[in-house]
Amino acid sequence: MSTRPIILGIVGDSAAGKTTLTRGIAQILGEEDVTVICTDDYHRYDRKQRAEKGISALHPDCNYLDIMQQHLNQLRTGQPILKPIYNHDNGMLETPEYIKPTKFVIIEGLLGYATRACQDCFDVKVFLAPPESLRTQWKVKRDTAKRGYTTEEVLEQLRKRESDSEEFIRPQRQWTDIVVSFYPSAEQIHGNDLMLNVRLVLRPTIPHPNFTRILDPSKSHLSSAIRLELDRDMGKPVDVLEVDGHATSEQVKELERILCNDIPYLGKFCSLEGNQDIGKIIGTTGETLQSYPLALTQLLITYHMLKAARIYQ
Repeated sequence: MSTRPIILGIVGDSAAGKTTLTRGIAQILGEEDVTVICTDDYHRYDRKQRAEKGISALHPDCNYLDIMQQHLNQLRTGQPILKPIYNHDNGMLETPEYIKPTKFVIIEGLLGYATRACQDCFDVKVFLAPPESLRTQWKVKRDTAKRGYTTEEVLEQLRKRESDSEEFIRPQRQWTDIVVSFYPSAEQIHGNDLMLNVRLVLRPTIPHPNFTRILDPSKSHLSSAIRLELDRDMGKPVDVLEVDGHATSEQVKELERILCNDIPYLGKFCSLEGNQDIGKIIGTTGETLQSYPLALTQLLITYHMLKAARIYQ
C-alpha cells in the first residue's frame, strides 16, 4: 500500500448524500483502515452564535478554513491532528479529539475544496450534486427525524441558505474529478431512493477505467440501463456514465468486471447480488435494501483510491 495516507474528498451541500456514500466506501476498504473526518467540525461558531450573528454554516467566514487546511497537510504526510468537534445533535462545539490517520482518509463536508491549498491535498475529489428538489426531500427527512426540526423550520433554513449555497458550495464542483448526481427517473413521482438513477461526470483530471467497451455493439443489451456519452460540464469536455435504478444484476456485472479486472482487491466486492456491504439504502420500514447505482458509484470511487495507493507505493 501507499507510504502515506490516500485522501478522498466528498463535498456537497447539506443532505446531498455525503455520509451514505462515505459509509459504503469505508465498508469496501475496511473500516479499520479508514479515517473519516467531517469538515463541519471546523465551524467557528456554534448553532446559537450563528443565529445571533446571522451567518450560515455554509459561509467560509463561519469556518476555520486555515486550521482545516493545516490539518489536511498534516494528514497527507501521515501526521496526527487535534481535530475540533461539532455536535450536530445539540449544535455545540465540544472538546477536540486526537486523530491519527490510517491508510485511507475520507474528508466529507461543505467546504473541502474552498481553497487551492486544500484542493491540492486530495488524491481523489468527488462532488455530490443531486437535484435541489431531491436534496430538499432528503434534508427534511433527516433533520425532522434526527435533529428535532419541523418541516417548516427545515424549509425556512434552506431558503435562508440558498444564497450561500449558490456562492460558496456549488462552485466547488469545478475543482473535482467526479461529479455524482443521483436523480429520479421521469416516471417517478416521488424519489424512491432504491430506484434512483445516477449520473457520473468523469473529468479527465484523473485516468478513469476504460468504459468504452460497454459501447461495443455486442453489448447492446446494456443500453437499456447503462449509457456512456461525451458531454460538457461547466464548459469543459467530460465523459458521462449513467446507470439506471432498474439495471439488472447481469448488466451491472459488466461494469463490475471492468473495475475489478484492473484492481484485484475489488474482486471480492464485485458480486453485488447478495452483497449487502455496499449500496445500502434503509427502507421506509427499516429494512436494508441495495441500490445498484449507489453500489457502483462506491466501487468506482474506491477503484480510484486504490489506484492512487498503488502509484504511491
